[in-house]
Amino acid sequence: MVRTLNLGILAHVDAGKTSLTERLLHAAGVIDEVGSVDDGNTQTDTLDLERRRGITIKSAVVSFVVGGTTVNLIDTPGHPDFIAEVERVLNVLDGAVLVVSAVEGVQAQTRVLMRTLRRLGIPTLIFVNKIDRRGARYDAVLREISGRLCPAVVAMGTTSGLGTEAASFTPYDGGDPAFATHLVDVLAGQRDALLEAFVADEGSVPYGRLRAELVAQTGQALAHPVFFGSAITGAGVDALVAGIEELLPAAQGDPEGPVSGTVFKVERGEAGEKVAYVRMFAGTVRTRDRLCFGRDGRAGKVTAISVFDRGAATRRPSVEAGRIARLWGLADVRIGDPITTPSSPETRAPGEARRHFAPPTLETVVVPGRSSDKGALHLALAQLAEQDPLIALRQDDLRQEVSVSLYGEVQKEVIQATLLNDFGLDVTFRETTTICVERPVGRGEAFELIGKEPNPFLATVGLRAEPGPAGSGVEFRLEVELGSLPYSFMRTIEETVGDTLREGLHGWQVVDCVVTLTHSGYWARQSHSGGVFDKSMSSTAGDFRNLTPLVLMSALRQAGTRVYEPMHRFRLELPADTLGPVLPVLARLGAVPRTRTPGLVEGEIPAASVHRLERRLPELTRGEGVLECDFDGYQPIRGPIPERPRTDHNPLNRKEYLLHVVRRV
Repeated sequence: MVRTLNLGILAHVDAGKTSLTERLLHAAGVIDEVGSVDDGNTQTDTLDLERRRGITIKSAVVSFVVGGTTVNLIDTPGHPDFIAEVERVLNVLDGAVLVVSAVEGVQAQTRVLMRTLRRLGIPTLIFVNKIDRRGARYDAVLREISGRLCPAVVAMGTTSGLGTEAASFTPYDGGDPAFATHLVDVLAGQRDALLEAFVADEGSVPYGRLRAELVAQTGQALAHPVFFGSAITGAGVDALVAGIEELLPAAQGDPEGPVSGTVFKVERGEAGEKVAYVRMFAGTVRTRDRLCFGRDGRAGKVTAISVFDRGAATRRPSVEAGRIARLWGLADVRIGDPITTPSSPETRAPGEARRHFAPPTLETVVVPGRSSDKGALHLALAQLAEQDPLIALRQDDLRQEVSVSLYGEVQKEVIQATLLNDFGLDVTFRETTTICVERPVGRGEAFELIGKEPNPFLATVGLRAEPGPAGSGVEFRLEVELGSLPYSFMRTIEETVGDTLREGLHGWQVVDCVVTLTHSGYWARQSHSGGVFDKSMSSTAGDFRNLTPLVLMSALRQAGTRVYEPMHRFRLELPADTLGPVLPVLARLGAVPRTRTPGLVEGEIPAASVHRLERRLPELTRGEGVLECDFDGYQPIRGPIPERPRTDHNPLNRKEYLLHVVRRV
């Protein structure tokens, strides 16, 4: 079996990861000339906006061979607005290379990425890039990596000529006693047996054992080897390539086992068809195989397969465990779907268990340049949301508007450019607002009986709403017998509960809520003597779909809700003498410092204030402040409660709701 390694390249924006990707492909003989981010001719940045701005927006896959290993290399975005794209990719990786700049050192996004890599247990090498740039550092960057990223780091060599075009990297070998001692110091801290052997051998452990222990601890994400070099000149890249082959573990999985895979990217082909990028964890998929994907019964037949090989995707009749492939024919597939076959047992792909996405916390209304483009805009945005399920759409039929959720302001530019280039739609945006949530604070119950005023529907529905555990979303329970209602009606009630709770008492999505069905009833299908179905005497799914929002919102009104705003955990490094001017600004922005030391402030800040703090920071800190933020949950909102315009015909107002739903009161 071919040894395969699915490798991710991650970094803070501008650290040089796309340039490193080009250099790795060149070193492996995949490309004849190294592309340039500045010139816009790299292999992985293919979008026009990526080439113009010199940043990676969408993950891309290329392949090369190192020794006996086929490496599928995934270049990921570095800008924090696209962290969702990064986290999706992490779930399909066997290992990663985290790129750090030798000039700027450990930056805010570097810390976020390393925290995520360690949480997921992904084996990671660190490549310190740009040693040829003026201001490049060696010892200081190693101290930053050890202090800010992880303590168990192993410098794999030394540099010379730092800050010049002649800068080079020389790997350590077994003949260097200082390196052996350093290995013992780092590795023994993770493994007691190694420390005991070191003491028993009176301070000497064979280098072969140390090297084997380094491979083992790197593969378990306990230790992180550090290489130095330059993606532009190629210095140190050969040592990194050797480290990738030796130190990172190959993909595992039985190609003869039940099919198990995960979709981590979806794009459109030249003819507009869906193309799914799938990481195979087990089994083999062949052309014309029927696959099941998702947990809701969706399925499709594979019409074509391409596997990444030596730089490009090549058509193949099959793809086996460990590989990454592009699959055609799965029309209903979505990002994040698990892939199985109808005959496979119910399994959970490894990436599913560790999937963790911070929710988008901002939204904005997308306004078409021409009012006649509203329909086309909705279809185009639906395709974009299909490719990125973490960017949700909110259709307001009453105002004929569409809102899109965001992670940051840069995404606006990306969406705007994509809509213009790919769909010919010129759009603008309204002001960005924060996405809050509502949680019930008490218990409320309501019911309406069939045939009893004021219920105009042929259905009985009773619901109880109450708080659920934090982070539980919405849970639907039954307090009625399963046979008391046809399954289709029961399913309709459950689906309508989920849809209705997208807008609570103040218009925000309701989370951490338990809804229990307490009453149910219906009129069985009836017909005239001629056998013609009589809808006026028989319950339909529409009766339950229309009645459920009225009952649920009545119960929710009794329970009451509290509005919560998204909060970010922040870490602000700044010159000690600028702390005085910064603290009042933090207070005005609603930030709550938890720890404060000379040169460092940590705490929580409302997501709505992060962008304003980023804009103020350069002037407050002479351009030396470094801000690191990431989502940290929700807190009850302070001050006036924000109201979100409703899009659901307002079941809180019975008269208004019935006028829209049944055209009568």
